[in-house]
Amino acid sequence: MKINIIFHSIYGHIYRLAEAIAEGAGQVSGTQVKLFQVPETLPDEVLAKMGAIETKKMFAHIPTAILGNLTEADAVVFGTPTRFGMMSGQMRTFFDTTGGLWANNALVGKVGSVFASSGTQHGGQESTILSFHTTLLHHGMIIVGVPYSEKRLMIVDEVSGGSPYGSSTIAGPDGSRLPSENELAIARFQGKHVAEVTRRLVG
Repeated sequence: MKINIIFHSIYGHIYRLAEAIAEGAGQVSGTQVKLFQVPETLPDEVLAKMGAIETKKMFAHIPTAILGNLTEADAVVFGTPTRFGMMSGQMRTFFDTTGGLWANNALVGKVGSVFASSGTQHGGQESTILSFHTTLLHHGMIIVGVPYSEKRLMIVDEVSGGSPYGSSTIAGPDGSRLPSENELAIARFQGKHVAEVTRRLVG
């Protein structure tokens, strides 16, 4: 059973969640998990102005995603930062190359799941994931979220991302807040849940 995690990250928040999701999926026996990042479309001079050159070195070893990483997997978990309540342009550009897969029903019946980050608590984490689901539904994917059997979704005595739509983290206005243990735990749950659902489907 193959689960691929395809993400876009600038400052490392999404990458850290991706690692946690991979850890959770790996807890299910017989699961092969791989991480990939979508191609970066911003030029280096823009990334430098954003202060992202050093942070992107953190996950520079992760291979770049290709369309085959979608078709080879039984499940794909996508991670994206929020850009005005939607997926990042880099992730959108990657999906804009999947028209041939759509025409051939290549992703129909595969499991799809999404996680996200935003700068503020109400910065669009849920709308980003929900709007992302639209793309996955057009591809015929089976969407898996984070059910309320994950009781960490109920925690209200601390600031935390995470919703029934998918795990998430709050980066803070300046990007300095790292994913909390609660957020990472929800991500691990998501990875494990995706793997368990996928195992039932591939039987």
